[in-house]
This record gives sequence, structure tokens and C-alpha cells, in this order.
Amino acid sequence: MATAAKNPDKDFTDVKTLRANARKNIDDGAVTKSYPADRETIVSKLQESLATEWVCVLRYLRHYHTATGLVSEPIKAHFLEHANEEQAHAMLLAERIVQLGGEPDLNPDNLTKRSHAEYRKGKTLKDMVKEDLIAERIAIDSYRELIDYVGDRDTTTKKLLVHILQQEEDHADEFSDLLDGWEGE
Repeated sequence: MATAAKNPDKDFTDVKTLRANARKNIDDGAVTKSYPADRETIVSKLQESLATEWVCVLRYLRHYHTATGLVSEPIKAHFLEHANEEQAHAMLLAERIVQLGGEPDLNPDNLTKRSHAEYRKGKTLKDMVKEDLIAERIAIDSYRELIDYVGDRDTTTKKLLVHILQQEEDHADEFSDLLDGWEGE
């Protein structure tokens, strides 16, 4: 008994329909009818991540400019490097918010309200490193939750978040290593 041949094209939209759909709602940019995720929720969560990144940039820059002491120079270099990387994360998040039809909320009055991380100064160099490690740990958990929420419904956003998460984990490892065996302060 012969089996019927499978039609691999049955799982795909025909070219004529793809073309017609692309012309509909053209003002939606990258977001097409096939976008399966809750766009409003994802944009809202990306806004929180964006605020968190900017609060971290500002805290890192403060730490960079105010760190003093015998061992401060190499740690200041970490602060500046991390500030730049967090700003790069913010830029990527803002770009994705726009791609999803939103507008990045960069109003300074709203940043600390939406940020998951706090803006804590730290009195000593060791306190600064601790505050930055705490903020990185918050970011790690926040990104993991958002990655789980997004799942495979928005692979572009997921890929972006996984990239950022990997860097946040690297930052946390660096600060944890700096605190390991810290003498003084």
C-alpha cells in the first residue's frame, strides 16, 4: 500500500498572500499580522529594562567619578566599561521598542520609577562594588523572567535579551571576583 506524499508547502503561506499581507498595515513597520506575542506587554517590560539600564549607567558613572583609594584605578576602569556596556544595552532596547511600534520612555522623571535596580551610591569603594553586584543580580533575574515570558513567540526580542543577560552575568562574575577576599573597608 502506497502512502500519500506529504505536501511540505501546506505549513507555509503562499507567495501571493505573503505579498498582500506585507502591503496591509504598512505603518506597523516590522510588526506584521503573524507577530504572535502580546506586543503591549513586551514593550512595557522592555521599557522597564530600558529604565534599569539607564539607572545602572548613571550609577556606574557616579562610581567611576567618585571612587578613591589605593586600589581604585583598576576598579574605576570596570565602572566605566560597565557604564558603556549598559548604555549599549539601553540603545538596543530602545531600538527594539521602536521596532515593536513603541516609543522609548527616556523621561528622567520616569526612569527611577520603572527601573528594577536602585540608584544607590555606596560610601566606600567596597560598598560601590556591592551595590553594582546587587544591581547586576537584579538585572539577571529580571532578564531571565522576561526571556521566559517571551519564549519562542518573539525570537528577535528573545535573542536580544539573551545577549544582554550573558553580559549582565559577566558583570556579576567580575564584581563577585572583586569582592572575593577583599581586605579593608
